[in-house]
Amino acid sequence: MLLNINPKNETKKITSFIKKTLQDSGFEKVVIGLSGGVDSATVFYLLKEAVSPENIIVAHLYYFESQMEEIELILKKTLIPKENVYELSINPFVEAFQQALPFRHSGEEERRLQNLSASFMIERASGRAHSSLARMTDKVRLGNIMARIRMTILYDIAKKNNALVCGTENKSELLLGYFTRFGDEASDFEPIQHLYKTQVYQLAKYLNIPQNIINKIPTAGLWPGQTDENEFGFSYKEADLVLYLYFERRRRVVEITKSFPNAKKIIDFVKKNSFKHHLPYTIKDELLIP
Repeated sequence: MLLNINPKNETKKITSFIKKTLQDSGFEKVVIGLSGGVDSATVFYLLKEAVSPENIIVAHLYYFESQMEEIELILKKTLIPKENVYELSINPFVEAFQQALPFRHSGEEERRLQNLSASFMIERASGRAHSSLARMTDKVRLGNIMARIRMTILYDIAKKNNALVCGTENKSELLLGYFTRFGDEASDFEPIQHLYKTQVYQLAKYLNIPQNIINKIPTAGLWPGQTDENEFGFSYKEADLVLYLYFERRRRVVEITKSFPNAKKIIDFVKKNSFKHHLPYTIKDELLIP
C-alpha cells in the first residue's frame, strides 16, 4: 500500500519531536483538546509517551453532547491529576454569539436549515437538545465560531498554566484546507500534521487506542449529523491516495482520475480552500526582520 507507515518508528519520531519542542521552547506543560475522535486520541497517546502526567492538561469542550465516557476511557491509567481535566460545554458562548450577531439567511438555505431545526423538535421538548438549534440559520458561520471559541478557551487554559497548545491536525485536513483559521488550525505545535488520515488510523491501532474510538465516523461535532466525508462528497481513503499522487508524485488530475473517479472533485476542494495557506497577505519586500 502506498501510504503504509512503520508505526513504531513514527511513534519514536513524534515523541522525540514533542520532547525537543518543549525543551527548545522552555515549556514543561501541554494543553490538548480531546474530542473523543481518533486524531486527538492518537495525539494524546503520543503525548503521554513524551510528557509526565502532571504536565498534561486535557480539555473536553463540547457543544451538543459530552463524550466524557469516551474521554475517560482514553484517560484510563494515565495518572493525570483530576484538576488537569476540564469538561466544559461551549453552548453558553455560542448562544451569546447568536444573540449578539445577526444570524439570518433567506431562500432555499433558510428553508433547509429550518427543516434541520424542526427535525430536533422532539429532542428539544425532552430537554436533550439546545435551544440554539431553533435559531441556527448559518451552519458554516456557527461552526467557525465554535472552532474559534474552543481554541480561545484552550489558549486561556494554556496561559493560566504556562503551557503550550498541542494541535491535532492531520495532513489530509491540512491539504484539503478543511479547518477554521484561528480555530482548530491554531496551535503551538502539531505532532501528526505530516500524517494522512489513513496513516493516523494505522498509528492509532499500533498505540492500542480503544476500538470504538477508531471506529467512530470522523466529525468536527459542529451540528447534528455532521460528518467530514458527507461534507467532502468523498472518503478519506480515496482523498489520501489522490492527494499523495497529486502533491508528492506530481501526477496530473487527468491521470489520477483513471484510478480514482473523485480525483477532480478532491483537487477542486483543495483549490477552493488554497487561499487559507497564503493568508495573511502582506507586502513582504517592505518587512525587514534581522
